[in-house]
Amino acid sequence: MTFKNKIKNTIRIAGLLFAVFALFGSCNQSQPDDELSAYLFTYFTGNGPGEEAIRFAVSLDGYNYRALNNNEPILDSKEISTSGGVRDPHILRGADGWFYMVVTDLYVPDMGWKNYAMVLLKSKDLITWESSKVNIPESFPEEFGDVWRVWAPQTFYDETTGKYMIYFSMKQGDDPDIIYYAFANEDFTGLEAAPKQLFYSPTNNAAIDGDIILKDGKYHLFMKSEDGEPGIKLALSDQLTEGYELVSDKRVDCETHPVEGSGIFKRINSDEYILMYDVYTSGRYQFTKSTDLQNFSVIDEAISMKFHPRHGTVMPITGKELKRLISQWGRFDDLLIDAQSASLKKQNVVINGNEKTIYLPVKRGTDLSAFDPEFSAWPGIDFQPKGAQNFSGGAVEYIFSIEGKGEVVYQVSASEDHNPVLEGFYADPDILYSEKTGKYYIYPTSDGFMNWSGTYFKVFSSDNLVDWTDEGVILDLKTDVSWTDRNAWAPCIIEKKIDGEYKYFYYFTAAQRIGLAVADDPTGPFVDSGQPLIDYKPEGITGGQEIDADVFTDPESGKSYLYWGNGYMAAAELSEDMLSIKKNTLKLMNIDNTYREGTYVIYRNGTYYFMWSEDDTRSPNYKVRYATSDSPLGTLTIPENNIVIRQDAAQEIFATGHNSAIQVPGKDEWYLVYHRFTRPKGVEMGRAGGFHREVCIDKLEFDENGGIIEVKPTLKGIDPVE
Repeated sequence: MTFKNKIKNTIRIAGLLFAVFALFGSCNQSQPDDELSAYLFTYFTGNGPGEEAIRFAVSLDGYNYRALNNNEPILDSKEISTSGGVRDPHILRGADGWFYMVVTDLYVPDMGWKNYAMVLLKSKDLITWESSKVNIPESFPEEFGDVWRVWAPQTFYDETTGKYMIYFSMKQGDDPDIIYYAFANEDFTGLEAAPKQLFYSPTNNAAIDGDIILKDGKYHLFMKSEDGEPGIKLALSDQLTEGYELVSDKRVDCETHPVEGSGIFKRINSDEYILMYDVYTSGRYQFTKSTDLQNFSVIDEAISMKFHPRHGTVMPITGKELKRLISQWGRFDDLLIDAQSASLKKQNVVINGNEKTIYLPVKRGTDLSAFDPEFSAWPGIDFQPKGAQNFSGGAVEYIFSIEGKGEVVYQVSASEDHNPVLEGFYADPDILYSEKTGKYYIYPTSDGFMNWSGTYFKVFSSDNLVDWTDEGVILDLKTDVSWTDRNAWAPCIIEKKIDGEYKYFYYFTAAQRIGLAVADDPTGPFVDSGQPLIDYKPEGITGGQEIDADVFTDPESGKSYLYWGNGYMAAAELSEDMLSIKKNTLKLMNIDNTYREGTYVIYRNGTYYFMWSEDDTRSPNYKVRYATSDSPLGTLTIPENNIVIRQDAAQEIFATGHNSAIQVPGKDEWYLVYHRFTRPKGVEMGRAGGFHREVCIDKLEFDENGGIIEVKPTLKGIDPVE
């Protein structure tokens, strides 16, 4: 039996002026309100209490999304479902002027993965929704009385019948999950007849999470299929309700991990299609693009969102519909605004909706007495004052308004912050002072790629440790290295004068092995040696990885040493030509259980300092510790209080680790170079914060006994070094 529930949520939609502005790099061109010009993303967020609910986000370009209602549900799952939870929302613009949404009726905390119903919803305005529950075993006891799984419904309008087809997967007994379809009745409150099988697996394997799109007269069915290697597969048919055949048993998704929840949509005024899916075992949501719907490439670096979706769908919307949604679910504690000034460190702008403050870090040399943040606001939102303001004396009061909801006051402050020192996502910084050029250079891991999947290395130069110039890519695994093309991590470098000529020896991690490239200048070009230098474990070591090299030249003896390891610290003297290690010198250093990775060695006043990182780079508690020795391969003395740097939660600075250090030539003046989670959003990204990191520099000081004084991480950073 079908139960109908009308959700009454009446609002008055005020007339709004609509201006689509340049946001996240999109074009600053207005569109008529009735034309498709934006996107609505509906999704749920997880399996826990309150997470199985319908949420909305909006986008102006299909790439960059902002959650509405501060990422809280737009409907009460308990009112619309039998279980108390809903998931896998699919939304469709109907041919009749209505919007249709279908969801899985399931509350995992109580039911596990067994469920029996779906929810059908419809709306005239995207705001007020009518809902109906469809319990499959109750509705069709003869055909499907033993069904115990009803998952991920979606809707497609059939032009030939003028009806809405609902397709979804079901499981009976020990049989695999099968994708079925049925037509909705006229008022979209139930199904006309018992479901029929839509897709027939050639190997009788499970198929779930189907999504159909029509292109070039062909119905393209994307689904999670276990034919061949489990993943997103594509089946084609000339007819909507039958005849689907797999193009291949190969995955069309771009993952190696398990995925589900495929969602496909076409970008407005473009031949580009976006296929997105839930990489559910890794806590990620991946976006890919294609023009032929068969060959996809990952575009995760181009996607931004301040929320973590699970299995959802995207639908193009008009300017009028976007304004209506923002008027209804825009929030004063989650303003849909952005600051666009080129003088800003945009990655580090902090908008605190709870405290009603905005923190604007600016680049060096910005005139704070006449600074314009260049705020831009989504349709239906306005602000005052506009133009340049005097921030030199403290916070400036801004009034933001949402049409139909009133206004709110935010205190906006600006500060010249030197941390992070590099723009963008970078990590594992190694720093060099070059005698040849008289400049400083930072050699980092190129970060911001899922699961540390970057494939190239860059270098940055500076005269003063504050102003850094991007010198470009110096080594690309895909084009410059013959023995691998993945996981470019944690490089280190040293300058050596050999036969009167400067040489630069660059040791890097790739595919969990250590390679070597050589150049005549600090900025390259670097030439790979053609094989890994370290691709084996030291005797007695069974765990860990061969990563995170550090190269050090002893100023006392002139000899050079290589250190590396993960879970262990290996060390060995390098050959005179720097191209190999002297294996008879290889030893394991006597570390303690705080050692994880990232060895770095310096020498000061007769003491050798060994620094390393503790914990996991994805942990907010990632930190640096140290020990001392009387020689480069000597026994380590580990002080009781040996923290070099750690998080400062009060400043929202987290995961301060994997460091290097630099001495100003001719002075006992030292600086610590390290990475942290991107601020402010890194700590909210979960484990993904561990591959969205930023490079910072703070002063490194020693006490009267030679002990390292714990470095307090700062936003201000250091002053330019003379």
